[in-house]
Amino acid sequence: MGARAVLPPSLRPRLALIAVLAALVVVALGVLYSGHSAPGAVDRWIFPPTADSVGPPWRQVALVLDFLGEPAGSAMVIVAGVVGCLLVRRPRAAVLVVVGAGATVGTTTVLKHVVGRTIHGPGNLSYPSGHTAFATALAVMAALLATDRLGLGRTAGTSLVLAAGLVAGAIMGWAEVGLGAHYPTDALGGWCTALAVIPASAWLVDRTADLLSDRSAGRTADAGRRAPR
Repeated sequence: MGARAVLPPSLRPRLALIAVLAALVVVALGVLYSGHSAPGAVDRWIFPPTADSVGPPWRQVALVLDFLGEPAGSAMVIVAGVVGCLLVRRPRAAVLVVVGAGATVGTTTVLKHVVGRTIHGPGNLSYPSGHTAFATALAVMAALLATDRLGLGRTAGTSLVLAAGLVAGAIMGWAEVGLGAHYPTDALGGWCTALAVIPASAWLVDRTADLLSDRSAGRTADAGRRAPR
């Protein structure tokens, strides 16, 4: 029996649709705020970003969350995720943690330079929020693993994935907006980026692992047929 898929087959159609819709939102917001350097009407209505929007003790909480999205903090989280997946004997999930996190962060980095939206001066690219995307990506990957281990069906599994992503994205988005690092629509863009990237990354990991497994099985079969009898 082969390794378990990281993208449960029952969730693939719905998550594919969600990924497409999320990608459309990312593109639409990117076009809308391309080259902007001020909050839009939606941003001002939700939460006017300033550098001191969050006071103690919540500011310390926000700073901790922000650290977890920085290179050192994110590396620690990724290592912990990989170790956790290996402990429960899910090597594909461990690969997904690395691939999914890397693809998500890489996508947000490219989009920031393409869109060119800034906050608090030139050079501070803000759209989409990499921190929010990273947190959402981790939550979605964890939910995919939980869906498989708990044997959840299509509706329950999809609901868990969306709920986990929404909670993680909202918490990190709150921290980033409260610290004045992003506009609310940056956080929305980051959330949608993760929802678009992770299902595709999971499918790619499964597809690659299946191809490698098939090739390995084929070579073993060929070696068996050529062995002297």
